[in-house]
Amino acid sequence: MSEKKNPVPGVGGDKYIPYEERTGEEAIVFFTRDLSAAGLEKIYKRVGSVLTGRVAIKLHTGEPHGPNILPREWVKNLVENELPQATIVETNTYYEGPRYTTESHRETLKVNGWTFCPVDIMDEHGTAMLPVVGGKWFTEMSVGKDLLNYDSLLALTHFKGHTMGGFGGSDKNLGIGCADGRIGKDMIHRDPNSTNMWSNAEETLMERMTESTKSVIDHFAGHIAYINVMRNMSVSCDCEGVGAEPVVTPDVGILASLDILAVDQACVDVIFAMDEKDHRAMVERMTTRHGLRQLTYMKELGMGHDRYHLIDIDNGDVEITAKDAVAHVKHIAD
Repeated sequence: MSEKKNPVPGVGGDKYIPYEERTGEEAIVFFTRDLSAAGLEKIYKRVGSVLTGRVAIKLHTGEPHGPNILPREWVKNLVENELPQATIVETNTYYEGPRYTTESHRETLKVNGWTFCPVDIMDEHGTAMLPVVGGKWFTEMSVGKDLLNYDSLLALTHFKGHTMGGFGGSDKNLGIGCADGRIGKDMIHRDPNSTNMWSNAEETLMERMTESTKSVIDHFAGHIAYINVMRNMSVSCDCEGVGAEPVVTPDVGILASLDILAVDQACVDVIFAMDEKDHRAMVERMTTRHGLRQLTYMKELGMGHDRYHLIDIDNGDVEITAKDAVAHVKHIAD
């Protein structure tokens, strides 16, 4: 049985924890303002050495004509120059639409231009169960079977808002994006005692999604890297396609780390450091959905660190200590 009995969700997903109130060791997060194919390639080189053997690239390929998805030419350049044998990986959606079946999903991939390298829809050939170690909700999680065919994983994430998750960073990219469309996503989104497919929300949803992510991270055990692209940050996820809310949050740059919590936390810190007029929409989306529980639960599960050094690769690799990290983030946001 994959579900545990009577778990109690945590609290505080609507509260931002200032840097000075965090504890623990410090991770490394790399940063560049260079929002281009060259910038993506440059920052990849800082984290890509852990990716060996058969490499999967998990990214959100988007609904048809999605206006905010990662630029295909950036990813094409990265694959051709750094990861020529890599495969983009996806799973089918939980909801009915253009990516609900493998056949329609492949048509959407063509529409959106993901034709320059292989794309593996990982649940096309079934599912597999990965253990969830230390989780309160699950003992195992159902993922696309083909995930097991890879030795390493690059989480290449478009950081943005999300209607239910508050924000979509590396945690959501892996937790929802690797869970298969019928079983795994249902485990995350639906209370097992409810017929409502979207019955989980707020802290419960964040924790279940994060446990799914942990199953993937543990599976790749050190052969996984995270890149978050802070560009075209609508409060809507790329799953909303052309229906996404207009982008009102300024572009920032690209952040990367070998620590999933640190990279997602740094992106959230950037948002909160912005002027109120610039971050109002994203902060409202994160807090009203209790999305910040993603961060505190990753920490509770030992998935990473919410304190970090920033390495500014545009400025001679200047290292910003943990003490000054948020001040530097404020400088970046300005």
